[in-house]
Amino acid sequence: MTTTTSSVAAAGATDDGRAAGSPATDPAGPTGRLATWLAATTLSDIPEGVRERAKYLLLDGVACALVGAQLPVSRVGVEGVLAFDPAGSGVLVGWGERTTSPQSAAMLNSSFIQGFELDDFHPEAPLHSNSLVLPAMLAATPHVGRVSGEQLLLGAILGYETGPRVGLALGGLDMLSRGWHSGVVFGPLAAAASVGCLYGLDAAAFEDALGIGATQSGGLMSAQFESMVKRMQHGFASRDGLVAAALAASGYVGIKRVFEREYGGWLSTFGEGHKTYPEQIYAGLGTVWETERIEIKPYSAMGLLHAAIDAALQLRPQVSVSKIERIDIDMPEAAYGHGGWKAVRPLETIGAQMNVSYAVAVALLDGDVLIEQFTAKRINSDDVWNLIDRTHTHHQSAYDQLPVDERLTTQVRITLIDGSTHAATVAHPKGNGSNALTNPQIREKYRKLTNHTISPDRQTAIENAVLNLDTLDDVGHLVALLTPVVHSPLD
Repeated sequence: MTTTTSSVAAAGATDDGRAAGSPATDPAGPTGRLATWLAATTLSDIPEGVRERAKYLLLDGVACALVGAQLPVSRVGVEGVLAFDPAGSGVLVGWGERTTSPQSAAMLNSSFIQGFELDDFHPEAPLHSNSLVLPAMLAATPHVGRVSGEQLLLGAILGYETGPRVGLALGGLDMLSRGWHSGVVFGPLAAAASVGCLYGLDAAAFEDALGIGATQSGGLMSAQFESMVKRMQHGFASRDGLVAAALAASGYVGIKRVFEREYGGWLSTFGEGHKTYPEQIYAGLGTVWETERIEIKPYSAMGLLHAAIDAALQLRPQVSVSKIERIDIDMPEAAYGHGGWKAVRPLETIGAQMNVSYAVAVALLDGDVLIEQFTAKRINSDDVWNLIDRTHTHHQSAYDQLPVDERLTTQVRITLIDGSTHAATVAHPKGNGSNALTNPQIREKYRKLTNHTISPDRQTAIENAVLNLDTLDDVGHLVALLTPVVHSPLD
């Protein structure tokens, strides 16, 4: 595999005297260990099964981008950004010849992937990896020379590994409970790792990229209610990681030892006095693969609600909806805080996708929780609100004490008019852990989502390009397939 030579390497040294091939400041510390691993890892170091899974993860990200590109919220975002940033090297998925700057392209393409809450997530360190790494890498490709499919695949995997690891170091789900949009806190580091791979950064430059990315972390989870910006926030992180890697490649020095600094460091600051786990950043690097733990959503709703959705679908054949008197939902802390709030009319699409009462109601009524369940007409239907008004959510603290891989556990209890009750408890919803979607199921999801957005020939060509990514000499072929205008699934 050929690697791209960064401007750092080309220059031979940075202005501060850092030579090409320099090690990290402290190779034994969390930052140094991660930076050293990122610089040293090649595609051949990664097990074949992990590489194959990564291609299917990318296929899901591409599907979500194609579906999201022409949604109403995406159109507002594109027109708003292009009004002040109307041209450049950054191409937009599904928008034809419209271009913008690389930074804005990363931001907008990410918002497409996030556009309908269908994209991947990590169950223990919540972030949406494809909306971070794929847009940043696509935006970087015109600026690093020819990028092969192998390079793009390696970059994706390095980002898939970095984001969850730094997230786990901050306690993962704890960040949501404290009101942070966790993926936007973790995200600049994932994007910086992916783009740094395309630039061919050495360990010292990766340390700089991580430091520059880390200082841009942020994001408020109150974005989930009525605002459009929830769709864009991972885009901010993707853009910031892109800039971080590009600056590091030019020799711009970032924060050294950014994870372990006691004053103003990433863990000490975002940890906010809570326990942090710096060892999670490097534990099992190269042997334990977070890529394999990234989950693909079967439902168009926030991932922490999927256990409740599955429980409702299990109960659906057992009850007559017209005879439901009350619904009770017991949830762990993160899911309750993120999705257990009381829904009131009018409810926007983003709020519906974040609310457990709404998700359970449409699961019981419609037997599915996908695009059709989040149109304005469906959200405002009286039969849905009849169930929402009968729903009561509860934080079940016992669920917080379960093993980490069972902390999605949720119970739905339905009480009928005659006083009888029906309950279902789900610890591992569809898409999670042992119930993870298989590669063929991900391919089927891609086909189902894109059936009405692109032509059959284009659909097949994109699928073949992504699933054979490591054979592409130039990812420009894939970019050319992604950019032509697509149809909105809501049109």
